[in-house]
Amino acid sequence: MPREAFSQVVTAQDLLAGDVIYLAADDTWVRDLSEAEILTDKVVAQDRLISAARQTGHVVGAYLADVHPGRNGPEPVHFREAFRATGPSNHAHGKRAERRHV
Repeated sequence: MPREAFSQVVTAQDLLAGDVIYLAADDTWVRDLSEAEILTDKVVAQDRLISAARQTGHVVGAYLADVHPGRNGPEPVHFREAFRATGPSNHAHGKRAERRHV
């Protein structure tokens, strides 16, 4: 029986700005899901999560989110992550405003 595909990204909240952020392959935090590192190995994913969670001066609530590899980078599997990736829905600023003008 074939193994189920495993793809996740590390996500958290920016401690000061409150924005949803994602861990990139170069260990920087990015605000766009398409720039996040896709993790396909469970051990590596856990190591990246532990490293991210230790950055208590910069992030809060780090966890692994399931994604599908897409044409333009990772795409959310669950509604919650799709919602987080687009930003707050009650204000026309930030990620939502940027997407309208693209």
